[in-house]
Amino acid sequence: MKRLLIAALLIVFSFAARAEEITVFAASSLKTALDRVAANWQAQSGVQVVLAYDGSGRLAQQILNGAPADLFISASGEWMDAAAPALQVGSRRDLLGNDLVLIGAGKPEPQVISGALDLGALLGAGRLAIGQTTAVPAGQYGRQALEALGLWDGVDGRLAEGDSARAALDLVARGEAPLGVVFGSDLLAGQAAGLDIGLIGGFPPDSHAPILYPAALLKGSGPQASAFLDYLGSQPAQEIFVALGFTRLAP
Repeated sequence: MKRLLIAALLIVFSFAARAEEITVFAASSLKTALDRVAANWQAQSGVQVVLAYDGSGRLAQQILNGAPADLFISASGEWMDAAAPALQVGSRRDLLGNDLVLIGAGKPEPQVISGALDLGALLGAGRLAIGQTTAVPAGQYGRQALEALGLWDGVDGRLAEGDSARAALDLVARGEAPLGVVFGSDLLAGQAAGLDIGLIGGFPPDSHAPILYPAALLKGSGPQASAFLDYLGSQPAQEIFVALGFTRLAP
């Protein structure tokens, strides 16, 4: 009888421990801001937030393969759509926006990003750092913008594709690529981390689809995950995101 009681208590404690922890799969471009937001909520709620960052496409595939997570935040609606079979119906919402920018090492000369830009001349003999244009949201948006502006043919075959926008940014910071296409929030995060990179110019918003960060609960996630998702849209959380380069969506 004593053994049964101990076993029952262990099961209760195990479920209680799990109830006080949630796992969030999030696009890598969110890391700097989401780390701060999650730390604040964790301090207030007492619930531990385990954050797993990667490219949105890889995260979506992991979720579909049964990876244990409670909440998914993507940098692309496309990858959120792909993960839909594993998500709670009706839980999806758009949290944030972002900008797309062209960066260079050091303090590059500002340029107007338009169809008149001689991107090939700016690259010289180097390559354009960008997220994978078939899988990484920043790369997908980047290709859209370059095609819309008529600049794609000049760089096709001259790309240094990374597995995330942050990876593309690092290529520029290390001097392995003279220019990179990243999110505006990545540029700010890199500069805050001491990387020697600068803004060349922003891509026109109408040159690519709106950059949105949808979030949704996974099937089987509990009330703590739902509470954290609500907190992400709160004023304190949104202020942190905006301060670190994201854009607030209209209510």
